[in-house]
Amino acid sequence: MAEELDALLVRCGLGDRAAFGALYDQVAPKLFGVAYRILGNRGDAEDAVQEAFVRAWQAASRYQIGRGSAAGWLVAIARNSAIDRLRARRAPTRDIDAMHDLRDPGPSPEAATLAADDRRRIDLCLDRLPPDRASAVRGAYVEGYSYDDLARRFDVPLNTMRTWLRRSLIALRECLEP
Repeated sequence: MAEELDALLVRCGLGDRAAFGALYDQVAPKLFGVAYRILGNRGDAEDAVQEAFVRAWQAASRYQIGRGSAAGWLVAIARNSAIDRLRARRAPTRDIDAMHDLRDPGPSPEAATLAADDRRRIDLCLDRLPPDRASAVRGAYVEGYSYDDLARRFDVPLNTMRTWLRRSLIALRECLEP
């Protein structure tokens, strides 16, 4: 395969379009995988691979057999194309002197304190529930498990799980009322 890629690249350097098509068919999936891992977006990865092949076509006459593998050379071109795209999509930096509002987007200290207090009250109320009910409530409303998942996890019928959760929420609401 390595010799075949070397030969295809040499032929591409001579302007052989058929060789370019064969080269594309052989290495495009691998180059797409490289670009996709870097970019995480199918469309961007496809564009990076297309750009890599254009660069490879333009530089094929400079490829030298024996200075590395053809596959490695092509992967490096694809990787660089993907990195260029990744850099281009990042937001441009701004001069800090031109920025007037550098407010922290997170909650204010007061809001963070109130949220921590609410969390402590909820934890205290959850501790008043039977352990399996508290675990089911956390599973459903914190971890995102479905009722069906929880019913299997606790080995109870689905309607029993629904009843557990409904009654637990009522008990939590009563506990949290001032």
